[in-house]
Amino acid sequence: MQQQSTWNPAAGLSEQAPGIYFAEGPAANWIVVRDGTGFILIDSGYPADRRHVLASLRYLGLEPADALALLVTHGHVDHTGSAAYFAEAFGTPVLCAPEELAHVQGTEKHQVTLGQVLSRAWRPRVLRWMVHAIKAGALAAKPAAGAQAWDAATLRSLPGNPVAVSLPGHTPGNAAILLPEAGVIAVGDSFVTGHPISRTAGPQMLHRMYHADPAEAVAALRKLEGTDATVILPGHGPALHLPLGSALAALGRGARER
Repeated sequence: MQQQSTWNPAAGLSEQAPGIYFAEGPAANWIVVRDGTGFILIDSGYPADRRHVLASLRYLGLEPADALALLVTHGHVDHTGSAAYFAEAFGTPVLCAPEELAHVQGTEKHQVTLGQVLSRAWRPRVLRWMVHAIKAGALAAKPAAGAQAWDAATLRSLPGNPVAVSLPGHTPGNAAILLPEAGVIAVGDSFVTGHPISRTAGPQMLHRMYHADPAEAVAALRKLEGTDATVILPGHGPALHLPLGSALAALGRGARER
């Protein structure tokens, strides 16, 4: 897990497909999608990642105020960290699934509790993650009160022609975002390729304490079967270049081995 002060876009930002840039942040990731019509963001890290989000845009020659939308895969603070800022500072539309709107707006909460974390804080990896999350502003995150629910037509009008795939379980309105023309899918925390508290790399589910409904989170992944994507951009861990079906099969093997 990188320190907040050491992250820089030259090392942490990569073009995973034409016009699709993946920022592997200090502990959570965000994505920039641009084409001839402009650009959007998908997720935005922790609150303290704001300067990195802004730096990543400027590194690409983009002005933050020009973002056409900020799409939120789900309402956890390590994905909505800059959402309220973009909305208030630039008027950027913050969009999420209808089922996730109350969470993103801050009127509902579907977050790992402090008690769940403290009960596991004797583990060094959990303790380090907890300290990082607190320093990154997790306890003082501001909700995006003006967030709006997306619809298919609105998404299709944006750069990359995004398509939302509802995958409840991690949170009630958790979603993946498919960029079909590029064969790219942003899976948020539906599954990841690494996490500060995990000892393994590659496709994996987050620890069950992070899921609102762990069983539903696993079951929902069946909705991704048959989806045509060969670049997988997770909310935590590095990007993967392999067919989505292969990643789902690896997830299934991992679950059986545990």
